[in-house]
Amino acid sequence: MIDQSGALAVGAHVKLTSDHAAPQEVLSGDNGQFSFSNVPPGPFQLSITAPDFESHNVSGELAPGQAYLVPEVMLSLATTVTNVNVTMTPVEMAEVQIKEQEKQRVLGFIPNFYVTYVSDPVPLVPRQKFELAWKSVIDPVTFLGVGALAGLEQASDDYGGYGQGAEGYGKRFGAAYADVFIGTFIDSAILPSLFKQDPRYFYRGPDSSGSRLLYALGNSVICKGDNKRYQVNYSAILGSFMTGGISYLYYPASDRSAGLIVQNSLIRIAEGSFAGVFQEYVLKKFTSHSQRHPAAQP
Repeated sequence: MIDQSGALAVGAHVKLTSDHAAPQEVLSGDNGQFSFSNVPPGPFQLSITAPDFESHNVSGELAPGQAYLVPEVMLSLATTVTNVNVTMTPVEMAEVQIKEQEKQRVLGFIPNFYVTYVSDPVPLVPRQKFELAWKSVIDPVTFLGVGALAGLEQASDDYGGYGQGAEGYGKRFGAAYADVFIGTFIDSAILPSLFKQDPRYFYRGPDSSGSRLLYALGNSVICKGDNKRYQVNYSAILGSFMTGGISYLYYPASDRSAGLIVQNSLIRIAEGSFAGVFQEYVLKKFTSHSQRHPAAQP
């Protein structure tokens, strides 16, 4: 008896059973051989086992007066099954989820990064909040949108202190992009990191409670914290006023006033409610790569 390498299988356990006698058991010797005596004629079975090897069975039939020689037995190594459980840390799971969010685009090209369709997404760490903000403000469609807004403002001569022509358009473009850049980082990265709040919109989807519309409207004043509990959206409320105050520094002197800052801040808060309704009832239908998971519930 040998193993797969050709070495003698010493100390293997061999059991002989037959229909006409009690079972016999021996161990293979130093030469890998074994023998049984006083075996009655008739069918018999050999069961061979050894540590780390697959069990091996041999059947035969012994004739009266016969000395039966068992053909050479080769033992095969036992198959070892190793289970490896790979688990991701919460930060790694959040990274996977936001990478999927960054693929979401309305009509295939308009960024829709700040909505999650996952039923129970992992909270973001500050680094991920800043990365998502950066991804949003440098997207080419963001620049196109700012350019279109600056063009409309120039056509209607908004912020007349900037003047007209290429210079006036450049100033309007710079001011509009500054609003987007500063507002995104303050509302969606800096303050959410300080207040431990999640800057994303958590899609709810249809329900039977009738509270879906109220949930969407409350988006500008209610948010989910990093502790997964809903709370006052300090990030969006304070961020709107902070962004308005900073814009006071670069808008024309003729358009600066405390009343205008308050007005623009309230408009930004109202826009958050409108955005929630749009996210809840419209945009998912047109968003590519939206994660198909059960709706999030508050």
